[in-house]
Amino acid sequence: MKLFLLLSFSAHLLLGAYGFTDETDRQALLEFKSQVSEGKRDVLSSWNNSFPLCNWKWVTCGRKHKRVTHLNLGGLQLGGMVSPSIGNVSFLISLDLSDNAFGGIIPREVGNLFRLEHLYMAFNSLEGGIPATLSNCSRLLNLDLYSNPLRQGVPSELGSLTKLVILDLGRNNLKGKLPRSLGNLTSLKSLGFTDNNIEGEVPDELARLSQMVGLGLSMNKFFGVFPPAIYNLSALEDLFLFGSGFSGSLKPDFGNLLPNIRELNLGENDLVGAIPTTLSNISTLQKFGINKNMMTGGIYPNFGKVPSLQYLDLSENPLGSYTFGDLEFIDSLTNCTHLQLLSVGYTRLGGALPTSIANMSTELISLNLIGNHFFGSIPQDIGNLIGLQRLQLGKNMLTGPLPTSLGKLLRLGLLSLYSNRMSGEIPSFIGNLTQLEILYLSNNSFEGIVPPSLGKCSHMLDLRIGYNKLNGTIPKEIMQIPTLVNLSMEGNSLSGSLPNDIGSLQNLVKLSLENNKFSGHLPQTLGNCLAMEQLFLQGNSFDGAIPNIRGLMGVRRVDLSNNDLSGSIPEYFANFSKLEYLNLSINNFTGKVPSKGNFQNSTIVFVFGNKNLCGGIKDLKLKPCLAQEPPVETKHSSHLKKVAILVSIGIALLLLLVIASMVLCWFRKRKKNQQTNNLVPSKLEIFHEKISYGDLQNATNGFSSSNMVGSGSFGTVFKALLPTESKIVAVKVLNMQRRGAMKSFMAECESLKDTRHRNLVKLLTACASTDFQGNEFRALIYEYLPNGSVDMWLHPEEVEEIRRPPRTLTLLERLNIVIDVASVLDYLHVHCHEPIAHCDLKPSNVLLEDDLTAHVSDFGLARLLLKFDKESFLNQLSSAGVRGTIGYAAPEYGMGGQPSIHGDVYSFGVLLLEMFTGKRPTDELFGGNLTLHSYTKLALPEKVFEIADKAILHIGLRVGFRTAECLTLVLEVGLRCCEEYPTNRLATSEVAKELISIRERFFKTRRTPRR
Repeated sequence: MKLFLLLSFSAHLLLGAYGFTDETDRQALLEFKSQVSEGKRDVLSSWNNSFPLCNWKWVTCGRKHKRVTHLNLGGLQLGGMVSPSIGNVSFLISLDLSDNAFGGIIPREVGNLFRLEHLYMAFNSLEGGIPATLSNCSRLLNLDLYSNPLRQGVPSELGSLTKLVILDLGRNNLKGKLPRSLGNLTSLKSLGFTDNNIEGEVPDELARLSQMVGLGLSMNKFFGVFPPAIYNLSALEDLFLFGSGFSGSLKPDFGNLLPNIRELNLGENDLVGAIPTTLSNISTLQKFGINKNMMTGGIYPNFGKVPSLQYLDLSENPLGSYTFGDLEFIDSLTNCTHLQLLSVGYTRLGGALPTSIANMSTELISLNLIGNHFFGSIPQDIGNLIGLQRLQLGKNMLTGPLPTSLGKLLRLGLLSLYSNRMSGEIPSFIGNLTQLEILYLSNNSFEGIVPPSLGKCSHMLDLRIGYNKLNGTIPKEIMQIPTLVNLSMEGNSLSGSLPNDIGSLQNLVKLSLENNKFSGHLPQTLGNCLAMEQLFLQGNSFDGAIPNIRGLMGVRRVDLSNNDLSGSIPEYFANFSKLEYLNLSINNFTGKVPSKGNFQNSTIVFVFGNKNLCGGIKDLKLKPCLAQEPPVETKHSSHLKKVAILVSIGIALLLLLVIASMVLCWFRKRKKNQQTNNLVPSKLEIFHEKISYGDLQNATNGFSSSNMVGSGSFGTVFKALLPTESKIVAVKVLNMQRRGAMKSFMAECESLKDTRHRNLVKLLTACASTDFQGNEFRALIYEYLPNGSVDMWLHPEEVEEIRRPPRTLTLLERLNIVIDVASVLDYLHVHCHEPIAHCDLKPSNVLLEDDLTAHVSDFGLARLLLKFDKESFLNQLSSAGVRGTIGYAAPEYGMGGQPSIHGDVYSFGVLLLEMFTGKRPTDELFGGNLTLHSYTKLALPEKVFEIADKAILHIGLRVGFRTAECLTLVLEVGLRCCEEYPTNRLATSEVAKELISIRERFFKTRRTPRR
């Protein structure tokens, strides 16, 4: 006993000699406090010499030696630096600095804390990497450094911390590879590297971590197949590999190898093959996500065997085949009574929606079936899903009215039905869905009025009902929804005036009412919408002056074109600092155009089509403003009489001049009409034998709708059988009531009469005659191309089933088509007898032969550039000609720019991007600053698979084909064609060469036979 006391006393003296006492802890913590930012030190006010160390707040001492063992400063919002003195608190077992604002580095002195078991530094701003000295803390059980910009790599020395149970290094911008030494951490139960920049493959040594329960490797830059080591971790419950870069297929016995999985997230990788059917053997499975991969082989109906399933996300995989059998799995899911989310959007599913959808779990919160080929009506009992908060059925082919049971979904916050074929009225019961925040009904055939009951949706943020057949006025009740951010009603037949209550929408960011029948003055209250960023009112009949909207300082895009607005252009537009686009074209504005601020940039301000405007900068090409002479003061009435006489004479002469001009114009018009009628035969002498109206009527069965194969801006195309030649042809009948139809007819004749190219549609002859009622009749007869347009191959879901293409286009076939189009554009622009600008290039104007050779058609807006007539082109702009292809027309055309080969190159670039992404430039996804061009540009090169049309990724490609590289190169050509400034765009000859080079590089052939 005496010996024990002696040794204890000696040890105490020794500790004191080396300074390892509670005084050491006190001084170390006071030094730590001094490094905390001054404004936050008050939290540590008890840390001073007046209080015993063990009574300091947030400090815990051991009972025996009264040394500091626990320091719990988590969540105190402290700032400053972590003092190296913390390494002197040598009895520390737990150090919690998480959820603060510490900066600087993790002091290497932390490695001196050899008793440390728990180190929490998550959610700070620590930099400088993970110190290798942490490997000295051999007793560590928990190491949590989540969410710090530590950067650098993972030190291999961490592999010596063999007692670690939890290691979380997520969201630290770590780079490099995972060290193999991590395989030594055999006590680990949770390992997290989520949201870093780690590369390479997952080391096989991780297979030794047999106690692992949770593994998070999401959002990194790994490569290679699904890590084989993971299949050995049979105790795994949570596996997160979302967006990690893994490829290859999953083992068929996946569910048997990992039988304890609860959450499995494999989304946004490059995985291929079938979903393992053994997943149904995992009785514990609650959440499964494999969205945004390239999985194929259908959705097997065995998910119904997983009773605990809550979350199933299979979206954006080419799983289906657009056939009826694709939906068999729905019936089995009725067994999953706890299912909360089902997402199978963009999975190539087809068929009628089964009524069993209405029998799924009443706990279902989100149902996403968007972007498939579902047809028929929405099941009548859909209202049984009383827990639904999100219902997404957009971009299908659904028909019929909205079922009344939808009114039972009182928790619904999102209802998306855009781009279907729904009809009937928008039912008033939508107003009962008072929790609704987002309502997308655009691009359907809804008719009738906008129901006033929508005003009861007091939480509505985004209301889109554009491009339907709605009429009537805007209900004033909608103007009482204070939360509204986006109101889009464009492309209907709505009328009346814009309600004065528009000013009460204080949160409105976008107002889109273009292409309706609105009229009257714009209300002054529009200036109260202070959050407004986008204002689209073009294509209506608004009149009067622009109201005072000078307060809308955040506005970015304003389009008031194609109205009857008058007065002067407000000068305050010059001061809108965020303005990107202002279109006041085709109105009745008068006076001088401002020339300061935004009005100095002709690439964002457009005022053409206002004949009484003057001044402005030179690029606007307006007439100069005449300087007003100062008024002459006079004292004599005789002088006034002289002035009055002179004015009267001037007016009389002016009237005579106007009358003479009108007579002259009448004679010219009469002569021009005679010339036009006489001109047609001369232009067509090179064609085959002339054909009469009666011949065409017989050949098309009286222009029957059953013979109709398409329609365009100026006419309708019919399939016809010419009995004299026993030949099927395409007959384009011009709508002569349409403004510009005659010019379109003449343009097409003029453009094609001397052109010869294998990728141009062949014009056989024309008919310039009258119908049996004596009305003027014009028709063009082309060769018939049986495979239809590229548009119907890209978007088969929008085509009637009988005309739908039998399959999708492969990557090579799409590449061949764009090469064909580039080749013919190069011919028209450079090698033709006179340069020709097509002016209306888009997928519906590219037709396909049996072997899928492409032919460019529809030259109704074409211009022989050497004979360009600016006034004629502006007339086309103000008609439906160019407006009909919004998204494809070059931006300079919308500004009144002249037709050019550069405009065709832009349209070609959009066409190319659409062909390889599968998305139209007018897709619902795009709006504001996000366009097809920017959407593609932002994704390249790392996320090319995310934007690529999933239909082409597994068809016609050999094993090992470098799909991502090929797609990236092709899409980059499209981006270079879509440059904003015309002169920055590629020439068509360069486009053709680059695309041919890509084809030769990846397919090692100049042209392969097509099926």
